[in-house]
Amino acid sequence: MSKILIALGGNALGDTPEEQMQLVQESAKPIVDLIEEGHDVIISHGNGPQVGAINLAFENGSQEYSGVPSMPFAECGAMSQGYIGYHLQNAIREELLNRGIDKSVATIVSQVAVDKDDQAFENPTKPIGSFYSKDEAKRLMEETGDTYIEDAGRGYRRVIPSPSPIKVVEKDIINDLVNTGRIVIAAGGGGIPVVEEESHTLTGVDAVIDKDSASRCLADELDADFLFILTAVEKIAINYGEPDQQDLDELTGAEAEQLIQEDQFAPGSMLPKVQAAIQFVSAKEGRRSIITSLEKAKDAIQGETGTTIVKTSEKE
Repeated sequence: MSKILIALGGNALGDTPEEQMQLVQESAKPIVDLIEEGHDVIISHGNGPQVGAINLAFENGSQEYSGVPSMPFAECGAMSQGYIGYHLQNAIREELLNRGIDKSVATIVSQVAVDKDDQAFENPTKPIGSFYSKDEAKRLMEETGDTYIEDAGRGYRRVIPSPSPIKVVEKDIINDLVNTGRIVIAAGGGGIPVVEEESHTLTGVDAVIDKDSASRCLADELDADFLFILTAVEKIAINYGEPDQQDLDELTGAEAEQLIQEDQFAPGSMLPKVQAAIQFVSAKEGRRSIITSLEKAKDAIQGETGTTIVKTSEKE
């Protein structure tokens, strides 16, 4: 059997605690399908709406009430990992027990090291939080000094820096748990971005690491066989949304790079998923990245659907 890292997209979670509680019950089923087949499974997830809401709540609270502190973004990320992990691990546990599977599930609050000199800190690009109209975004920019950009036709969102991950600090603990048969939820929301000082101090920074990039980093460190990037669509497509849209079954890393050069994938949407998939398979022979929808995960690992990305040399 295989070691699989599953990177859950935002469609597997919700914008409110009530919605998230309901959605994770459904999200747990295809995850447990893979566990039931004997695979070792590690789960990561996004946290854009959640961490944005937590950050906004503290900001508004600190402006209204002197006793409410302003909360650094790294701490907001840690809170979102616990909040999402709490719902997700309980949903997976319940589904396991309902099927008579005796496995435990744990969430590891994960820190991910970044380079303090990463150029991303000079160019914030990562959307977080709620969507706003153009007028609302303009007002917020004037009030807060934050940057808001239009996000894939869905409205305007705040953007912050998105540095590249170097390593997952808790990787050894995660690996030990996986190797003893535990199911681990880790690197949630891309992990808490930290800079490692010479004194060995880990200092949180105001940033969000791309979830798919951090998932790729963790999958590398755990030497996973598969990186599943689960999203709202069943397959990658070229000319997406156009009359000549074409779904893709398999790509080599080189073919995927060519499609990136042709601007086939939207930044902040499919582009980081494809980039993470290419990086993962390029690092070692035999690896597979699969991009598909959550409900099709079981079919995708059997080669029946999804888009599989393989190392270029494997098809030469």
